[in-house]
Amino acid sequence: MDPVFEQLYEKYHNDLFNFLFYMVRNREQAEDLVQEVYVRVLRSYKRFKGQCSEKTWLLSIARHVAIDFFRKQKRRRQWAGSAEWSEEQIGADEPIPEEMAIQNEEIQLMYRGLARCTVDQRLVLVLRFIQSLSIAETAEALGWTESKVKTTQHRALKALKQYMEEEAKQEGWRCEKAQLE
Repeated sequence: MDPVFEQLYEKYHNDLFNFLFYMVRNREQAEDLVQEVYVRVLRSYKRFKGQCSEKTWLLSIARHVAIDFFRKQKRRRQWAGSAEWSEEQIGADEPIPEEMAIQNEEIQLMYRGLARCTVDQRLVLVLRFIQSLSIAETAEALGWTESKVKTTQHRALKALKQYMEEEAKQEGWRCEKAQLE
């Protein structure tokens, strides 16, 4: 195997997996998509000019892979309302850090709210707050202007807050109903 490829794998594999995992919310599918990213990297590494960081370049490829995945899913069925976050979908043999964090009710609300965001909003939130990219790096990875990233981030945070509040109210209603029965 090419030593450059091995270095990329060692340095960025977890970042790529986490990014795709947050996008598709399915462990096996995220693993498959990571492999697709590496296939594309092998095909195109010679064309990489170093105008951005390797991480930004890899996340940009991962973004395209995720979008292609969503397009394929949309052709098969309406993706927008189809996926719910569940432990069954993760299907983990071994716990990952995110699974442990899901125990926290606020984190569960955040995941459900994130699932309701648009793909663009989810991309920005994952890159900015989970992958810890700067606005400039996020813009580079997405091929957007910094202004578009800021606007999408603002709208995404506003939508996420609204979705989380709705979910919390719904949870409160369910708890009250269960107590009455």
